[in-house]
Amino acid sequence: MNFGGNIPAVEPTAVPEDGFLLDVREQDEWDAGHAPSAIHIPLGSLADRAQEIPTDQDVYVVCRSGGRSARATQALNQAGWQAHNVSGGMQAWEAAERPMVSASGGPASVA
Repeated sequence: MNFGGNIPAVEPTAVPEDGFLLDVREQDEWDAGHAPSAIHIPLGSLADRAQEIPTDQDVYVVCRSGGRSARATQALNQAGWQAHNVSGGMQAWEAAERPMVSASGGPASVA
């Protein structure tokens, strides 16, 4: 998938535990399973809620497989943030056995 230009990316294992992780998936995807420390702002709400994203630290952006988060990463970087796409999204996050929780408290999965 080509989004034009170079989009900074990191593997899920390279996301710092104390890093700002922005999840841009839809609500049902978030509810099924997400990183415990992630902040949820669906891609369609990103422009309206950008003030919730810190400008003084790197931002790691994740979606299901990496496409939506690549678009969000590109937009954030063009607007002055230091953002990085999480390669492979939550599918790769889950495969890397990074921590996940669900909204129901049951087993977490990538919807």
